[in-house]
Amino acid sequence: MLTYGCLGKYVKKLVGRTDIQDALGRLERLVQDEIGMAATQGLKATHEVDGKVQSVNDKVQGVDNRVQGVDDRVRDVDDKIDLVIDGVQLTLNQPAHVTEF
Repeated sequence: MLTYGCLGKYVKKLVGRTDIQDALGRLERLVQDEIGMAATQGLKATHEVDGKVQSVNDKVQGVDNRVQGVDDRVRDVDDKIDLVIDGVQLTLNQPAHVTEF
């Protein structure tokens, strides 16, 4: 019974003290501030990654344009080769011109 009496006094003292409640309130605000800062850091990192991905995308687009240019040049060379081949075939298909001595 003595233990319960001391415990009752202790609880009454704790209940009457607002400094514990104030400390818990401050702790809750600190936790909320920390959560906000962590979210801000995550958002900042996301924006940095987005910027880097956009930069890579721009470089890939540049490479794609260069490859397209090379493809166009190869197509032009291919067309010229076809013309040469057609010209040679026409020459080969023409009857031989025999000259008499």
